[in-house]
Amino acid sequence: MAYQHIRLPATGEKISVRAGRMHVPDQPIVGYVEGDGIGPDITRASLEIWNAAVAKAYGGRRAIQWCEVFLGDKAAALYGEPFPDEAIQAFSDLTVSIKGPLTTPVGGGMRSINVALRQTLDLYACVRPVRHFPGVPSPLRHPELVDVVIFRENTEDVYAGIEYPAGSPQALKLENFLRQELGANIREGSALGVKPMSEFGCKRLIRKAIRHAIERGRNSVTLVHKGNIMKYTEGAFRKWGYELAREEFGEFTVTEEEVGNGASAEGRIVIKDRIADIMFQQMLLRPAEFDVIATPNLNGDYLSDAVAAEVGGVGIAPGGNIGDFIAVFEATHGSAPKYAGKDVANPGSLLFSGVMLLDYLGWGEAARLVETAYARTVADKIVTYDFARQMQGADEVKTSAFAAAVVARMD
Repeated sequence: MAYQHIRLPATGEKISVRAGRMHVPDQPIVGYVEGDGIGPDITRASLEIWNAAVAKAYGGRRAIQWCEVFLGDKAAALYGEPFPDEAIQAFSDLTVSIKGPLTTPVGGGMRSINVALRQTLDLYACVRPVRHFPGVPSPLRHPELVDVVIFRENTEDVYAGIEYPAGSPQALKLENFLRQELGANIREGSALGVKPMSEFGCKRLIRKAIRHAIERGRNSVTLVHKGNIMKYTEGAFRKWGYELAREEFGEFTVTEEEVGNGASAEGRIVIKDRIADIMFQQMLLRPAEFDVIATPNLNGDYLSDAVAAEVGGVGIAPGGNIGDFIAVFEATHGSAPKYAGKDVANPGSLLFSGVMLLDYLGWGEAARLVETAYARTVADKIVTYDFARQMQGADEVKTSAFAAAVVARMD
């Protein structure tokens, strides 16, 4: 299709989906969004590293042909709005994309672009792998025990954007209905949010988590919920998760309760569940007991950032918003506008989101090159300012110099 501002590269092919499978050419066209604030700095650095890894891994046989897509401040300057339809169409056409951080006003202004993007493209799984790299500063004594992949439902729950301000006609109408028709005890003038959680939405998220565990040789899937209090929403998430595991993956899974009663877990994925607040404690005290985690939207938002803090913070925590095929990988931190253009930000979050992208393409050799070179760079104490202030004897470098150091350490 013809775009107004987006320019497809002169070479390369689009990724296609045929017969229920994604087909990736050797020269795939992949979308990228620079992002706001520090976005351009970390995107430039990450592109340099990804391109070097692909070239090194495949000797020029493969290369990503990057196509810039516009969201946020850059889109507002081009289209007059930060969330143009053309960007959504491009994400759909290209199948796989990655984006830098976008600014979302707190308490007012435009709706979150990130939330709108997930809902518009039905990117129902927010996937956040969290692991520790040697040398990265951590508050834990044994951060190497943290190695989890969090699957957070992206399109439902209170976080998905269904809420009404106090005193609005919608809030008053809903308040009156709940009080008069259902006998709910609600204070007058309340702001109200709706927490929809469907069997369809919960099961497709949990299905993706269990499939990931099976395909990657993981040991367990933990359903994290607040079902002890919200029995018909988060409690249903737990119930539907166990149902799905039994009905669709019975030959591959066993429940924690069954293992406790003597069943063997050898060669099978253990399905278990934890109350959300206890899960935060257990991820601190016994992180090695957890592997793949599936959770509703709001719990997953909190848990993802909390677990990321155990291994160095959201500055190096990657993420991807993934549907059945369309995927938009992203930096999981904010745009940090006060550091914009200063070439000082840590590119780790976006960089490792690109590692997820490479794995999603099936280009694991390039992904492992990035991970190994990054680990060597940090081990040599060549880091950006955020890590340097926590490490004795660190060589503090600019974002661009860090990228060059990573590329230099690729085998």
